[in-house]
Amino acid sequence: MNPQAMKNSKITKWLFDNVIYVFLILLVIGIVIASPDFLSVTNLINILSQSSSRIIIALGIAGILITAGTDLSAGRMVGLAAVVSASLLQAGDYAYKMYPNLPELPLFVPIIIAMLITGLFGTLNGVIVSKFHVPPFIATLGMMIGVYGVTSIYFDRPPYGAQPIGGLSESFTKFAQRGIPIGDYEIPFLIFYAIIFSIIIWILWNKTQLGKNMYAIGGNPEAAKVSGVNVAKNIIIIYMIAGLLYGFSGTIEAGRVGSATNNTGNMYELDAIAACVVGGVSLSGGIGTVSGVITGVLIFQIINYGLAFLGVSPYIQFIVKGAIIIVTVAFDMRKHAKKK
Repeated sequence: MNPQAMKNSKITKWLFDNVIYVFLILLVIGIVIASPDFLSVTNLINILSQSSSRIIIALGIAGILITAGTDLSAGRMVGLAAVVSASLLQAGDYAYKMYPNLPELPLFVPIIIAMLITGLFGTLNGVIVSKFHVPPFIATLGMMIGVYGVTSIYFDRPPYGAQPIGGLSESFTKFAQRGIPIGDYEIPFLIFYAIIFSIIIWILWNKTQLGKNMYAIGGNPEAAKVSGVNVAKNIIIIYMIAGLLYGFSGTIEAGRVGSATNNTGNMYELDAIAACVVGGVSLSGGIGTVSGVITGVLIFQIINYGLAFLGVSPYIQFIVKGAIIIVTVAFDMRKHAKKK
């Protein structure tokens, strides 16, 4: 093969491997040409802030995807955590408190309670998948429906019934809505939460035995088992960690919005799965990075924010996102098939 042909082949392969990033660059260029104000510090902060809770959710789902699993219950667990934490963190003088006689609790107590609840459901997912050998799609689909039922029962309680849980305490809203002043701008705490959890997950994936086992299970579960990996135990732990992440994300979603309902978090899992795939996490298992997950979430948030910034119809935005997901998965499957 002559040098020019080799060069063209390398360029083609690079474009093939990075098609989604090329598309993103072109899209951002198009948005900036249409509206130069898009590239402002304020918009960048807004995009990062809105991405923060989604990054935490996606990191939880990504670990499961790397084991060749999936989790359709993530969004409903986010909703459960949001409802539980909001109900326990209402201001003392709010007229419609779910628990009228409950004093204002320290901020960390309801957050830990919400995380433990969703961590328990995550663990249950892992047990069903690893011990009872139920396909992850079916196991987590059933859990999604069940958790929504639990959330709705909790939410639709007397004396006030199914109304949004609002009147959140000042400490809670500050935790999720305020930030650190830097110059003329305020960097939201949400961004720092996402950074902290990203570092923790990076360490778990890259510096611990659990992370090595996770990739081994996703690459070849039988080979991992033969090499001494306790596959069931590791899968349960990975689902449990995902549940804990959903729980924290749900609490900051409630605080960010200022209220919670039983529909908080609806469909978040699909956005997270799509972001993971766009960020290079293979649906076939064994492949994925923290940086890729973060990139995938930011790509979708930039698309959402950019198209909304231009006044594009939400229906058109759904079409664009759907096309991106299909194209990305198609390229992912082709790359996986070639490696085989």
